[in-house]
Amino acid sequence: MKTIKDATKAVDTLRQFIGDSQLQCLAQGCRSEERQYFIDKLCEMAAVIQAMPKTYDQDGLGDKAVAHLHYFSSGCDWWITEKDKETADSPGQHQAFGLASLNGDYPELGYISIVELLENGAELDLHWTPQTLAEITEPSGHAPELDPPLAAAAKLGRAALVEAADNAVALAAPSFLPSWRRIAL
Repeated sequence: MKTIKDATKAVDTLRQFIGDSQLQCLAQGCRSEERQYFIDKLCEMAAVIQAMPKTYDQDGLGDKAVAHLHYFSSGCDWWITEKDKETADSPGQHQAFGLASLNGDYPELGYISIVELLENGAELDLHWTPQTLAEITEPSGHAPELDPPLAAAAKLGRAALVEAADNAVALAAPSFLPSWRRIAL
């Protein structure tokens, strides 16, 4: 069983990867009735960070590279695959490499400033399970699919799609049809 002393050591590792407000909440949790959960969580997250690959360790793996950390804020997500290599000239964690999806747009690979993420209120996902980039970017199945007639019409082009949408709107909400036509055309 981990102790508060173990959690204190873990905080030294986490400090570069987690914002002050989130860290304060976790510290408060370590003083609550659920303290053991929070102590264990701090130690678990520190172990994940210590074991993470460093810059270029996953180079060439493509979508098989594993994202070990996940940050989120206001509809944006950042998945971290590699952390900075610390050197005598540049101690500490400044940036990382990973996948970023801003406001739900298509994710892109690149360097991510951990410092800027934390300064702007991004939170470290404490419940993240490491996944490959392929698993992250594959369709989740949560997005609504097009109605079958609309999907078929979409393949035929804009005019067919507008006509199929007109028919769908006419069935669902006839009074909305004049507004819909102005939007669609």
